[in-house]
Amino acid sequence: MTTPTMETARDTGTIRLAAGDGWLPVCDRALLTPGRGVAALLPDGRQVALFMDRAGRAYAIDNRDPFTGAYVLSRGLVGSDGGRPFVASPLLKQRFDLATGVCLDDDEVTVPVFEVRAD
Repeated sequence: MTTPTMETARDTGTIRLAAGDGWLPVCDRALLTPGRGVAALLPDGRQVALFMDRAGRAYAIDNRDPFTGAYVLSRGLVGSDGGRPFVASPLLKQRFDLATGVCLDDDEVTVPVFEVRAD
């Protein structure tokens, strides 16, 4: 996992995640709605939660909530705290920074983030 880039997804065709030496196409940009998440299954069996903010920047974090073990972060509530976008788990409401994966409510907990490219 690497720190994601914040390229603008607006007016683009495909959301891709860094994978080894290349980029893995994950979904059509049109499937992302600002403020809502989409889950995708990666070839290695991991689940990723994809988000787009109102400025059109795409983010990708692991879909697994580390507090419950449930794969639900893509269904969370999207917001911002001090200009930093986050998703709140729909279960216990812990908030995760979409750019870094750090839990805003417990800085010892993180979720993996994926580098994102929209083209």
